[in-house]
Amino acid sequence: MTKRIAAGAPPGLHRALSTVEEAAESSKLWCAAAAVMACTGGRRGRTAAMAGLASLAAAQLISNGVCKQLVERPRPPKEWIPHDEVEDRPDSSSFPSGHTAAAVAFTAGIIPTWPLAGALCTVPAAMVAVERVQSGAHYPSDVTVGAAIGLTSAWLVRRAPRLILRHWL
Repeated sequence: MTKRIAAGAPPGLHRALSTVEEAAESSKLWCAAAAVMACTGGRRGRTAAMAGLASLAAAQLISNGVCKQLVERPRPPKEWIPHDEVEDRPDSSSFPSGHTAAAVAFTAGIIPTWPLAGALCTVPAAMVAVERVQSGAHYPSDVTVGAAIGLTSAWLVRRAPRLILRHWL
């Protein structure tokens, strides 16, 4: 499936996916979205931005700080990827996709507070997930687990205050 996805994107889609992934590199896209929400959305925008960034931070910690250290999965073979983007991929473990975890966590983190902003973020988040496989950086299962980590991180960030108060105070 990785080979088919990597070879199947038309050139225009390939460029669009790469552009969005580059914007999302080092969470730049999500930080910019949070800044726009905080500056233009009033209290709801600031609350959504903080929830999104907290969810993103939790997802990065879990995916890159824990999972990639525990699971040493090699990236898909370079010969599977029919374009030169395969040369730009990181040397770290393929499992899970930290980019996808961050994108999904940020998006899922803002949806409860500001559904419209969350809906708008689903498009670039989905594009990041597809791009990670299309570029040869990840297997589909890496992206799937990254998305699950993102959803779980957003859920934990939203529920953590109540869980802490209920169980420890």
